[in-house]
Amino acid sequence: MKNFALIGASGYIAPRHMQAIKDTNNNLVAALDKFDSVGIIDSYFPNAAFFTEFERFDREVSKLKYEKNTQLDYVSICTPNYLHDSHIRFALRHGADAICEKPLVLNPWSVDSLVNIEAETGKKIYNILQLRVHESIIALKKKIDDGPKDKIYDVDLTYLTSRGSWYYTSWKGQEDKSGGIATNIGVHFYDMLSWIFGGVKENITHVYTHDRASGYLELERARVRWFLSINDEVLPEDVVAKGQRTYRSITVDGEELEFSGGFTDLHTTSYKEILKGNGYGIEDARQAIEIVYNIRNSTPVGLKGDYHPFAKKPLSKHPFKK
Repeated sequence: MKNFALIGASGYIAPRHMQAIKDTNNNLVAALDKFDSVGIIDSYFPNAAFFTEFERFDREVSKLKYEKNTQLDYVSICTPNYLHDSHIRFALRHGADAICEKPLVLNPWSVDSLVNIEAETGKKIYNILQLRVHESIIALKKKIDDGPKDKIYDVDLTYLTSRGSWYYTSWKGQEDKSGGIATNIGVHFYDMLSWIFGGVKENITHVYTHDRASGYLELERARVRWFLSINDEVLPEDVVAKGQRTYRSITVDGEELEFSGGFTDLHTTSYKEILKGNGYGIEDARQAIEIVYNIRNSTPVGLKGDYHPFAKKPLSKHPFKK
């Protein structure tokens, strides 16, 4: 049985990590979050020590090691994106491996820095890239790998996930903390596509605003038109008619990739692989981080070239700006 700590216990994704720790028959010994709405812990590890102050959490981890002879094996990190780097360093300096939600970090140079601390401490940094363990995605990768090596595929990615005004008040609406919309809701798709279709040859941004982003990504074996948005005004009419607020579509040469189900146990699957030493590490995360960094730092070219059809939808004002 391995000992885990969890940073970011009140976050949306934290229960999936708690479930994964429990499913793999391990123990959560301590958790940290500045918010105390973490009653969900009772469903998994009611005896875990919980802290709202980092200093007390840090002291508990030291006490576990030096007073209770309990070594912390892993720290799971579910905090806002801009804090990942610091919390990963905390884990490694306390002799634990880090399991971090995506994006691993916001900037490419931070990846290099983490490589150094991994070498310095001898501990490992793992990134949750759960789409890579989804059966439908694995099947698509096999199909592409087994197909003609010179074939270039045409891919359309559309991901619309509605968010209310709270989004802009939270850290997610602050680009310096979240990395912006492409990072917030798109990084796992860029990781998936580059994992399947290879390295980046061209990265063009057509539209980039507070509530949407769209562009063209040319990979070694795919031409990808993509569109992301958190604005429910861009949802297709048939989706709205069904009362749905999310729409996700990926087509490869006009054929829809069906992967709406099968998400329930992906974190547990990821943890099982990490515990076997097969998890995805720093270098696996690098390319998607570079993609989203370049998107948010590029100048949109407008509706030129091969752009996603949704890019033509009328722009919206920021809800907090006149």
